[in-house]
Amino acid sequence: MSHWIAPVTLSDQHVTLVPLATGHHDDLVDAVRDGELWNLWYTAIPAPDAMAAEIARRLNLQTQGSMCPFAVLDPASGRAVGMTTYMNIDATNRRVEIGSTWYRKSVQRSPLNTEAKRLLLAHAFEQLSCIAVEFRTHFFNHQSRHAIERLGAKLDGVLRSHQTNTHPLAAGAMRDTCVYSIIASEWPSVRTHLNFQLNRASHKDTRSC
Repeated sequence: MSHWIAPVTLSDQHVTLVPLATGHHDDLVDAVRDGELWNLWYTAIPAPDAMAAEIARRLNLQTQGSMCPFAVLDPASGRAVGMTTYMNIDATNRRVEIGSTWYRKSVQRSPLNTEAKRLLLAHAFEQLSCIAVEFRTHFFNHQSRHAIERLGAKLDGVLRSHQTNTHPLAAGAMRDTCVYSIIASEWPSVRTHLNFQLNRASHKDTRSC
């Protein structure tokens, strides 16, 4: 494991990120069944019977120092509702990608994702002194692209025919990858923007009670 990024627990009101472990398997299997997420052709989300292998893959990349994986917990239930990672770790240039992220359908479009990204970005820029944090997604994954843009990330460009799409529903199709980033000088404004979004969401929750 890279000495630059080590497993850590990050927590706030709407979400807790903990180091991924094999013990999260059953929660994650239940989570991925909510919406049958593995059927989305434009992303790579493990099917229930492939969850153990996916956890093992991420933990193996952690031992190699190229990934720091998290289980995403819902504080209300204490159960894992998805996964996210620091990946493509570049300690020399202090760059990292936040990716390989998915959440069960019932928590999508909720404050959970915004807060998870704020925690990961704050740790990257304020504790790790990152120069830039990157996000990558499929050109046709419009939900993911909109979510990244709502964070305040800017589109660096599109890597055309970047990868072969291996999903059974897209056999032979090529993936165009959209690359976004937030750089260190932008973080104060992005942080203010994310705090505003979360404060507004919390205010709405209070009014609805």
